[in-house]
Amino acid sequence: MSCLFFTSLVGVLTWWITRNDDHETSSGYFLGGRTLTFPLIAGSLLLTNLSTEQMVGLNGVAFTDGLCVMAWEVVCVISLVFMAWFFLPHFLRSGVATVPEYLAIRYDHPTQVITNAIFLVAYVGILLPIILYTGATGMIGILNVPAMLGSLPATVGIDPGTLALWMIVWCVGIIGSIYALFGGLRTVAVSDTLNGIGLFVGGFMITGFALSQLGDGDGMMAGADRLISEQRARFNSVGGPDASVPFGTLFSGVFLLTLFYWTTNQQIIQRTFGASSLAEGQKGVLLTGALKLLGPIFLVLPGMIAFSLFAGQDIKPDEAYGRLVNRVLPAPLTGFFAAAMLGAILSSFNSALNSSCTLFSLGVYKNLIRKDASETLVVRSGKVFGWIVAIIAMCVAPLLANTTSIFGYLQKMNGMYFIPILVVVLIGMSTKRVPPIAAKLALAIGFAVIATGYFVHPFDEMVAALHELHFLGLVFLFLVSLMLVIGKTVPRETDFEQTDAGAVDMTPWRYTPVAGMALIAMVFAIYIFFADFNALSLNSSLSELR
Repeated sequence: MSCLFFTSLVGVLTWWITRNDDHETSSGYFLGGRTLTFPLIAGSLLLTNLSTEQMVGLNGVAFTDGLCVMAWEVVCVISLVFMAWFFLPHFLRSGVATVPEYLAIRYDHPTQVITNAIFLVAYVGILLPIILYTGATGMIGILNVPAMLGSLPATVGIDPGTLALWMIVWCVGIIGSIYALFGGLRTVAVSDTLNGIGLFVGGFMITGFALSQLGDGDGMMAGADRLISEQRARFNSVGGPDASVPFGTLFSGVFLLTLFYWTTNQQIIQRTFGASSLAEGQKGVLLTGALKLLGPIFLVLPGMIAFSLFAGQDIKPDEAYGRLVNRVLPAPLTGFFAAAMLGAILSSFNSALNSSCTLFSLGVYKNLIRKDASETLVVRSGKVFGWIVAIIAMCVAPLLANTTSIFGYLQKMNGMYFIPILVVVLIGMSTKRVPPIAAKLALAIGFAVIATGYFVHPFDEMVAALHELHFLGLVFLFLVSLMLVIGKTVPRETDFEQTDAGAVDMTPWRYTPVAGMALIAMVFAIYIFFADFNALSLNSSLSELR
């Protein structure tokens, strides 16, 4: 009941705050009327990024590898700084609602069509069903839904786990669709911010309770002391060659994937396009970076605590977080934490759905199907498309229970379009004479090369020996070189000049350079501190042996 109460409270508050918003025009529906301020931008960016897969998956990897997996949370702060410094001014000056729209301005219309198709296939065919499936499986573990159903599954002849999966997938899908399709981007941003508060509280709460239990009744500090003493070698920011994130990959695949995710991924950055001004957008992005520095506290530490609590119990890494929550969380707070997790699932789903609708309405319907469509028809096309996509995703998601290695497959599929699109956007913003043909070749060749390296024998063995993240770094360098060479040999006839569309005030936030440098310095300080911490611990141990 408490889960239902908190979820309903967020819904009522979101309706109250956004009840007078413009939901009839494309700017109002897809971009929140360009009225988003920095707290809403930061809250929505943060919660869209968080999901059950991340809470469970990243803590599971930390259970195995230790602190080095914080790279996925900490390195992305540098990418967010680059977004505030470089990418966001280009996007907002163009007045676009989608990344493919920007590419149409910089290159040509066919480049927009290609990238639109890539994003839609990735979001509709892969991302939405997986968000629903992973979210539902996480909620089943937290709430023990099959037990709540009692004898009903046996009565209707259905496996309890299967029935619970279908029920939660459809509940989450319908609620998320209502947020995204009736409310538009600002409704999504407001609900994300409210849910984000609950998730932050819930995430830190789990870490606190877990440390207290690790301290055997002597408090969190005693638990922290035990954790450090038992896992000194694992408190190392530098991942070894056998870790899932070797240190060298921070400068290749890890950085590039986070750079795409936080600067070019439509699902994530669409809320920055709705900023009321460049200054508000920059403040929102940089605030997100500051909050991401806290991510390891509830996305990495719980996995390490689980390693101390469950050592020798032969549990799977992905089971570590769920088992930790069930063990340390007091029963009265279970509903609150379930509501916070549900908010994270809803945020990821409704953001991906809203972005899919935006890409279809503005990139396909308005551009290809009906160029003379009114604002009302454009918005309506997005809502109809959204409901069709949502229903398909809700039907497909439960079927993923029969799929093996789905997360590894998802990472590979993402890599095939992350890197080529990032290169095309980056070169487009950095140069003036690279022609449209270079962009189209980079997209096609990049996809083909990465797909070959991942799935075609014997190239897949070569990539595995090199490490997939280093492979992506090499492909990135190759595509950048390819586009620059084409730009030198067959350049555009005239320089590309980006004009200000006048969509928002382009006065930058005066503290953007200082705040960005401070965040980058904090990232380096965290890595240096924990690398030194491990070295100091080793020296201390050697001294004791002497």
